[in-house]
This record gives sequence, structure tokens and C-alpha cells, in this order.
Amino acid sequence: MEGASESSPGLPGRYGPPGVSAPLLIACALSIERLALRGGGRHPVTVLRTGMGPRNAERAVLEALGKQPESVVVASGFCAGLAPGMHPGDLVVADETRDAHGSTECTSTQALVKAVTRAVPGRTVHTGPLTGSGHVVRGHERAELRATGAMAVDMESAATLRAALSTGTRPVAAVRVVVDAPEHELLRIGTVRGGISAFRVLRAVLPAFFEWHRSLLLPRR
Repeated sequence: MEGASESSPGLPGRYGPPGVSAPLLIACALSIERLALRGGGRHPVTVLRTGMGPRNAERAVLEALGKQPESVVVASGFCAGLAPGMHPGDLVVADETRDAHGSTECTSTQALVKAVTRAVPGRTVHTGPLTGSGHVVRGHERAELRATGAMAVDMESAATLRAALSTGTRPVAAVRVVVDAPEHELLRIGTVRGGISAFRVLRAVLPAFFEWHRSLLLPRR
């Protein structure tokens, strides 16, 4: 895959038949996230609002893939940062997602990191494990999850990618924007500066998903 420094186990050198562009499915939980991620123009993209929580994410993604079985899947939206020094508006590009059911390796992470960095210059981009939770994480839970090596936490990404791969081999990724962090806890998205900043970053990162998606359709070099 052009621009990627690592291989993606289980994926062919070209995703799908030659000349055919597999559609892109971006899954997010909230209406405000979907609003930020709209605007694909001519790019073959569906922005799916799944609702909050892992069960809703899994159910919605499976239903969507029943209609578009060849889709490349990206989990996106907001997250809680776990590492000290993180700020609202930072980005997390997952190299894997984790939850109680296990872990899922993401596809061409380094290519996606480069695309995200180009899309939002000046913003800090973190790479590492993105862990799942069934509820909003606060206080001591943040430190406990950080001790596992996780970079950030959200409720839907792990379930989204696991559901996507349960229906067949496909590229998957997770990119989240930090909306709160250990020193910057946010109670209501959109009512404080941190939430507004995260919304703007999420809106700006969309072209990076298209760049990464296009790179998957190119032959390996």
C-alpha cells in the first residue's frame, strides 16, 4: 500500500477487483460527530450514526455492511485522552482497538498518521492502542486504563472494527479527536472551548480518511 511502512495481514496487494473502488463507511456515535464528518463530495462515503455504546455500534455496523458488504470501515468521533499532557483537539490514530473481547489490528496505520498530519497541520497526533469502555470514563478509571498501555478510550471503536471484520476481511481504522483529557475533563460537548475545538478538528480531518482510502486501492510497491 502506497505510503504505508507496514504490511496488513490478510489483505491483498490491491483491495477488491482492479479498477473498483470499495466504498468508505465512517461510523460515529453522535449526531454532532456526524455533522462534523459530513461533506464527502464525490468520494464514495457513507457516514453512519450508530448511537452510543458498543452494542449499538455493533448492531448498526452489521446492518450497514449488509447493504454495502465491500466497505472499508473507519471508526471516528470523539474520545477521552488517557495520557498526561493531552489536550482537547489532539488526535489519536489507533494502531489497534481493544476491549473485553480482544484486540483488532488497524490497517496501514502509518499511512493514515501521515494523512492526518497533513490534514490538520499544527495539531498533535498520537498513535497507540484505543481501548473500549461501556460507559463514560472518569477519575481513577482513566489512570487504570492508561496503565494498560492505552492511549485513549471511547465506547464504540472496538465494537465497530470487530463487527466489521466479523463479516469478512477488509481494511479498518480508528481515528478519534480528544474532547477531554486528564487535565481537561469535559462534561458537556459543545458548551465549552474544548468541545468546540474538537468539533473543528474532527471536521478538518475528513480529507485524511479519503487519502488513506485511496491509498488502499493502489498496488503495493
